Amino acid sequence: MTLKECYDALGGSYDDVMGRLRSEALVQKFVLKFPSDPSFQLLEDSLAAENWPEAFRGAHTLKGVCQNLSFTTLYRSSAALCEALRGGAVPDPALAVQVEADYRRTVDAIDAFCAVPSV
Repeated sequence: MTLKECYDALGGSYDDVMGRLRSEALVQKFVLKFPSDPSFQLLEDSLAAENWPEAFRGAHTLKGVCQNLSFTTLYRSSAALCEALRGGAVPDPALAVQVEADYRRTVDAIDAFCAVPSV
């Protein structure tokens, strides 16, 4: 799997991220770091604890990382959840379900990219 194919699988825009970062090696470096980024775990834990300000912080950080990496699908769902949480509001649970599904899709694509040996 190429990095471009990984982006296709996770619902991202390879062209946008390459236009921003201009180096496939740099993009790959940040993509491979994404699964260890703590913002999704913060979001998940905060939602479970009904700590809306911290959930907002997690969603906002996740949204920003996804925007920078052009993870379009996860960016859109995390942005929607972020806006729903703005000001400490209680979000529609369906938004969190969508973010989780999009996050899993993203991490699964990255895992698949890592599993393919380089040629």
